[in-house]
Amino acid sequence: MKITGRVQMEAVTDVVCDVCRCSTRLDTGGHQFGTLQAHWGYGAAHDGERYELHLCEGCFFQALAYLKQERRTLHLFSEDGDDLTDNLGLVARDDYFGDAGSR
Repeated sequence: MKITGRVQMEAVTDVVCDVCRCSTRLDTGGHQFGTLQAHWGYGAAHDGERYELHLCEGCFFQALAYLKQERRTLHLFSEDGDDLTDNLGLVARDDYFGDAGSR
């Protein structure tokens, strides 16, 4: 037997960039954003704090550029300093379907 009725439920209607406050919604209906998150544990200066930032593509790569510059500065005189920032944080390339780790 099938019983039908109205059900109200919450759903994500938009994801807004926490930096520039722009929508990350695509014309196709999905969302394109990056997430920066942290959960600080026992012994950390920020013990018990959790952070989660949603970033549009532009703001994500601006933040990444800043971090790369900081890394360059910190390792300015290192012997292996040439390629320290090229792929900082990059996990996969040409992974259009999210299956790069399953090969």
